[in-house]
Amino acid sequence: MDPKKFSRRRFLTQAAAVTVAPMILPASIFGKNGSVAPSNRLTIGAIGIGGRMTRAVLPGFLAHADVQVVAVADCFADRQQTGKEMVDSHYGNTDCETYRFHEEILQRKDIDAVLIATGDRWHSPLSAAAARAGKDVYCEKPFCLTIEEGRRLVKLMNRLGTVWQCGTQRRSVDTYAFVVDVVHRGLIGQLEEMVAYLGPPWRRNFIPMPETQATPPEDVFDYDRWLGQAPQAPYSETRVQYWRERWDTSGGLISDMGPHYSDIMQWAHQSEMGAPVEYEGTATWPDSTGFSEMPHTFEVHARYADGVRVKYTNGDKGILFKGDRGWIHISDLGVVTADPVSILAERRNFSSTNYKDMGGAYPKFSQCGKEPDPASFAS
Repeated sequence: MDPKKFSRRRFLTQAAAVTVAPMILPASIFGKNGSVAPSNRLTIGAIGIGGRMTRAVLPGFLAHADVQVVAVADCFADRQQTGKEMVDSHYGNTDCETYRFHEEILQRKDIDAVLIATGDRWHSPLSAAAARAGKDVYCEKPFCLTIEEGRRLVKLMNRLGTVWQCGTQRRSVDTYAFVVDVVHRGLIGQLEEMVAYLGPPWRRNFIPMPETQATPPEDVFDYDRWLGQAPQAPYSETRVQYWRERWDTSGGLISDMGPHYSDIMQWAHQSEMGAPVEYEGTATWPDSTGFSEMPHTFEVHARYADGVRVKYTNGDKGILFKGDRGWIHISDLGVVTADPVSILAERRNFSSTNYKDMGGAYPKFSQCGKEPDPASFAS
């Protein structure tokens, strides 16, 4: 056990025993009336208070009684305030602290873990800094910009014994678990190919190169901190708003949506600690005079050692699993279609509790939609 966490909890639990003056304490202090005692709560700091944090990550953690969010950090002053108001409103107090510098959260001895929902370039450096500070980590995907950076982070987490999780929430949706179960049970026969449709071409990559603008005051928006490990670049609202269009700050659509579907495909293929052995791909690229460096369209092919093929391409978001006796497809809204159609009847008897760690913070979609055109699934 972490010594600092042990001493803090021991202090809280022993304090009442050594008090000589009579006191009247609320039942919540002792974890009664359905509450969780403070000594058993996980204290959390949230870093990166943008839309992803406020719409999904923070609400998901605030919903747990054994969690106490105590601080938020962001390089935007208005986002700091948004995060504080959200936390304070949930707990009915004004206790949440705000910071521009994430280091101040990591230095707090009373914080056990951090939530990271910054831009992609910050995921790995922040995870590493948090681990070195003795914090456990929940981090949004993708957790690195490069393969090398990712391997370094994994080795660090293993060496320090940090509890670290990357956000791939579809694994916690029982409809995705059902599709994986269908593949595992061989209801489409021997698995031959998996296709990830990551969304339509990004039209944003027609944006012209922006003109340099005056950098905002640091106490309003700390642009240098926002850049993080990215090379220094002139400030512009375009650069900040469309950071996913540049290699210095993102990996484009494949690294944006790809981790979600790669996780499900690896799960279905039962190769979660492995990877394909061959890759090749094609893409169409924007004009070099524009702001975007990301391809308009792409098609990446890969192959596992056992011969199972993988394809990443554009198209309505979803995953297709093709076997030698049929196929099953799940859309991003959770609509499942299959051939043979009889596979869908299995949904009535499926329970995600058959799988480890299946919770389901997301809606449990179970409807079956109109069968898609098989021609759209051609290899």
